[in-house]
Amino acid sequence: MLVPYTEYLELTGQQGKSANIPVEVAEIALLEEKSLMRAWREHLGLTQEEVAAKAGISRGAYAQMEAPEANPRRATLVKIAAALGVKVEQLAE
Repeated sequence: MLVPYTEYLELTGQQGKSANIPVEVAEIALLEEKSLMRAWREHLGLTQEEVAAKAGISRGAYAQMEAPEANPRRATLVKIAAALGVKVEQLAE
């Protein structure tokens, strides 16, 4: 039996769990070799200070987490995702 893909996602509990990334964000990350966190911030026109303040962390700590090789804790990623208005999965490399 074949079912439409959207129905499959709903039946398997995967509906709404996708982590789509706009082309503009992907281009910043890939072409300019920046982290997704930084690409999102730049795409949204925010400063490090603004994101750090919304996430409740220092600008210096946030700047370190934007580095491509950084591996922030999940709890911190949740705060940053909320500050950027994106899903945590959209920040995963």
